[in-house]
Amino acid sequence: MNRVTESGSERASGTTTVSATDAADASVLPHTAVTAAEWSRLPGAEWWNRPDLGWQKDQLCFAGRTVGELARQLDKPSFWYSAARVEQNVRRLYAALDGAGFQNRCRVNYAMKANRFAPLLTFLKQTGLVGIDACSPNEVEHALSCGFSPQEICFTNTSLSRQDLDRLARIDGLRINCDSLHTIAQWGQRRPGSRIGIRINPGCGVSRAHNEKLQYSGLGTSKFGIYRQQFSEALGLAGQHGLQIDTIHFHTGCGYLNEQLETWDGILGECQWFINQVPNLRFVNIGGGMGVPHVAGDDPLDLQRWSAILRSHFGNRPELTVEMEPGDYVAKDAGILMLTVGSTERKQDTVFVGVNGGFNIAPEPVVYGLPFHPVPGIFRPGPLRRYSIAGHINEAMDVWYRDIELPPIEVDDVLVLLNAGAYSSSMASNHCMRGEFREFLLF
Repeated sequence: MNRVTESGSERASGTTTVSATDAADASVLPHTAVTAAEWSRLPGAEWWNRPDLGWQKDQLCFAGRTVGELARQLDKPSFWYSAARVEQNVRRLYAALDGAGFQNRCRVNYAMKANRFAPLLTFLKQTGLVGIDACSPNEVEHALSCGFSPQEICFTNTSLSRQDLDRLARIDGLRINCDSLHTIAQWGQRRPGSRIGIRINPGCGVSRAHNEKLQYSGLGTSKFGIYRQQFSEALGLAGQHGLQIDTIHFHTGCGYLNEQLETWDGILGECQWFINQVPNLRFVNIGGGMGVPHVAGDDPLDLQRWSAILRSHFGNRPELTVEMEPGDYVAKDAGILMLTVGSTERKQDTVFVGVNGGFNIAPEPVVYGLPFHPVPGIFRPGPLRRYSIAGHINEAMDVWYRDIELPPIEVDDVLVLLNAGAYSSSMASNHCMRGEFREFLLF
């Protein structure tokens, strides 16, 4: 059943004609008028299509609702999240892990920095499938307010202040992965004799398409984790305070897909040295970083191959529980950002489509170069055109997507940006005082 606070009537589809001037326009592509079904068969046109996201005649549908129906309920940029897709993504992970022999010794902690929308977190708690990966005291307290117990929350972060550690130490049962010698010493003073994890840095990393902005280690000296050269000192500090190390944690990069699995395999091998230094270890936390497709050339992550790599490293260690902290994989493709077209105008050889939302409410395309594929909410038959999708922020970087082939777009149309479920609203700002948006969870 689908639930949302308001409802609306269906918008009738329209057709457009192409003038002789338009036909001579370089932005009009040499296609005859196509229907939505025909467009979907063009190479790469609908790599994103799946049962809960696709065309029904000329209407784009998401999570069982037409985009037009959802958009009419408000006049601001809005994020819409599919609860069903989120749960499917988590269950798909567990199925792969179970198939690789990790039944009853694997744990998924959702990285809430990806999306901290309270209804989404509460839904995840109600599924009973995940714990929480938190990276600030405020995130810990927010997770608690959404129903998670301290024992279900694993905290990992860097550059912690004394005030941060004071707040964290008050919470009985919280699990913490210490990122530095400083944190080990400070935690030992506040919680002597407690159990901790140590976040390590193996000196190598992985990321989508070798994107350096998404890589946490391996490119120069990183602020994250404890390197091999200081690991014995870390063990000594823990011993001085009676801290029991039960977890080795590492997170070396984001967005990796099949092309990066060989690199990721090598990283797991590098981490074995650290794991073997700690007796009575209970958990190995492999971090997050599992990516999702962003463009037509991306294939979904091969979970069988991924889990087989895990099995090759930890399958013969039955005493270890494998933990992970996916954010992107759980939430990213479960969300869309809906915007409204305010203008279409040709400038030199480019037709810009101006929309009512800018990079400040979903910064990943600008910060990390991750494309958010645009799809019109209604399909208009007509020759396809090349558009560049621009936001309304007074910055040159505020272009969502350049030179993309789409059916005709008109003012007041709805435009959807895909993969907006993670690291979008959670990273938003009020730059240019244009930070308003709404969020909704669809069941």
